[in-house]
Amino acid sequence: MAKRTPKEPKPVKRASDPNVIGLHGEVIDQPITETLEMNFMPYAMSVIVSRAIPEIDGFKPSHRKLLYCMYKMGLLNGPRTKSANIVGQTMHYNPHGDAAIYETMVRLTRDNEALNAPFVDSKGNFGKVYSRDMAYAASRYTEAKLAPICAELFRDIDKDTVDFVPNYDNSTTEPTLLPTTFPNVLVSENMGIAAGMASQICGFNLEEVCRTTIELLKNPDHEILTTLPAPDFPTGGEIIYDAGQMASIYKTGRGSFPVRAKWRYLEKEHIIEIYEIPYTTTVEAVIDKCRDLIKEGKLKEISDMRDETDLGGLKLAVDVKRGVDPDKLMAKLFKLTPLQDNFPCNFNILIAGSPRVMGVEEILTEWIAWRTECVRRRVFYDLTKKKEKLHLLEGLRAILLDIDRAIKIIRETEAEADVVPNLMIGFGIDEIQAEFVAEIRLRNINREYILKRVAETEELAKEIEDLEDVLKNKRRVRSIITGELTQVIKKYPSPRRTSIVYAGEVEEYAEDAAVEDYPVHLFLSRHGYFKKITPQSLRMSGEQKFKEDDGLSQYFEATNRSELLIFTDKQQVYYLRVSEFAETKASALGDFLPSRLGMDEGENVLSAVLAGDYKGTILLFFQNGKCARFTLEAYATKTRRKRATSAYSDKSPLVCVMPLPEDTEVAVTSAEDRCVVFSTALLAPKTSRITQGVQVMTIKKHPVREVKPLAETHIQKLSRYRVRSIPAAGAKLTDEDRGEEQLSLL
Repeated sequence: MAKRTPKEPKPVKRASDPNVIGLHGEVIDQPITETLEMNFMPYAMSVIVSRAIPEIDGFKPSHRKLLYCMYKMGLLNGPRTKSANIVGQTMHYNPHGDAAIYETMVRLTRDNEALNAPFVDSKGNFGKVYSRDMAYAASRYTEAKLAPICAELFRDIDKDTVDFVPNYDNSTTEPTLLPTTFPNVLVSENMGIAAGMASQICGFNLEEVCRTTIELLKNPDHEILTTLPAPDFPTGGEIIYDAGQMASIYKTGRGSFPVRAKWRYLEKEHIIEIYEIPYTTTVEAVIDKCRDLIKEGKLKEISDMRDETDLGGLKLAVDVKRGVDPDKLMAKLFKLTPLQDNFPCNFNILIAGSPRVMGVEEILTEWIAWRTECVRRRVFYDLTKKKEKLHLLEGLRAILLDIDRAIKIIRETEAEADVVPNLMIGFGIDEIQAEFVAEIRLRNINREYILKRVAETEELAKEIEDLEDVLKNKRRVRSIITGELTQVIKKYPSPRRTSIVYAGEVEEYAEDAAVEDYPVHLFLSRHGYFKKITPQSLRMSGEQKFKEDDGLSQYFEATNRSELLIFTDKQQVYYLRVSEFAETKASALGDFLPSRLGMDEGENVLSAVLAGDYKGTILLFFQNGKCARFTLEAYATKTRRKRATSAYSDKSPLVCVMPLPEDTEVAVTSAEDRCVVFSTALLAPKTSRITQGVQVMTIKKHPVREVKPLAETHIQKLSRYRVRSIPAAGAKLTDEDRGEEQLSLL
């Protein structure tokens, strides 16, 4: 029997293959850099370049595809059509699904009020940008067409002003950019989140942007802020203007500025009407926040709040209690609710396919350079067409000398294919001219027609000379751009919606000033129940009430404006503001802090510390015998947050939190009743609050059980436990030092 030749093993895939599988199905290691380069980077670049970041014309691909499709459908001058029809046609250019396309169109509509210069003339319910719950109707119910301003987006698009590329299935072509005659990149609000980067562009007033661009064309050193003072939002509101802050945003393209609502007070009805809100929020978000503040007792000045938005526009009605100052109430609402919000700016734009964060002047400079190229391409296109026409007319003029001869040549030519060559030979013209002459209709072979056509040559020659001068002269190109911008200002008047209020004129709400300050007594139980009792109530009360298995853990004498730091067993610290808690009596259980502060499930209160001015020192003792010392400033916050995570080290459970006004002696006791007494001066302060600290007691098996200031203990024989250096193992507590009384038989 012949010996069977073994089959050759399948070759192992190269390490560069993303699916690297060995001969027997094992996975072969691949460098992470190769995986990222082959799998993640193409996706990230696709999101950045083809989806999320706008280009110099101010549009993302989804916007551009939709508007171009509507233009090709004849919706610039024609009647409206069903939105579903537009969505279906757009899928020839954008295959991402009808829902995404329709949502894109909704944002571009006039009725949605999301843009300073809306591009879609809509009819029907398209929702509102300032409402979260006011949903837009389905595409089968609404109608749309292009707004008149879209004529500025597509002007001369058929004259080779921009490049065209095949669509996703090569069935047609689409423009890479739209030749906008005004800097739409700054006029239209735009936000996009890509992979590893994002873009957030605020809108500016159309007229102000155009005037600023005109001034830059005339003078490259023009001061932008003089003609473009601040952004403008379709939802109105007021910008709290800070010149330095705005100049920084204009220069770097990054930063933020505050925007707040507009309101009026109806004195007879005691109602505040809010009729414009910041672009970054919604009516529902404002109402939800106010409702939460009312529940927490922070908005006692308000009796009711309603959304009365109707066909006339946005309106929030706030019923104010009698005797309340509306100005102070609104200052409080601006501080505590989204009625005042910061708009973050990140002017990240694609320039020639590369993302760049630019300031306003740099964006306008790039737009001018790009628009200059569009105008030059349009002029070159017109020049080429006129030169071609002049060339044909010059051939027509050649046969003017002898029309009969031209007719004779055509009649005597036997083959049709020889007509053009014979005319070329007979009159000394080229093939294109001869073809034009041969195609002239019989009725046009008269002297009058030919003389009229020939007369055009002089005019064409002048036009060609003028166009050639435009291409050579940069000033003339800029003059054309300036003229187009001037026409945009005249055709599409755009009054400013967002007012400007200077920061020095704004009265800031001081929350501490609004909180009444008076002495209080604070009680914290072992199970986390908290009480705030006034001195008068405490004198009239009896014994403190706790649950059966609960008892007093800590007691403080403080004021109503005080702040406590609540340490928990999950390495978190919660900020408790005493003024936010209602006064109670000794006979009540008090507020259960895990619920009131929104603690995590299973999280328990360990200790509380009076924050004061955050200048004190604090000691944290752990079961492993270590102690961390640092200042309370480590927990200070300017944002008035509710909790701090990673508040202390998680290497060992926390036993004791001890405020330290000044250095003193402390006694550390372990579970086996060993005790160490040392001075806190031996502990060096740390800068990080998650430090593990230094070892103060040598632990073998039994962890630290208790830590107290020496003055609060029953220790009599100090020399037995006091040490001069740490760590130390400590000595066993005697019955006398433990504070236990011996039972006597007597």
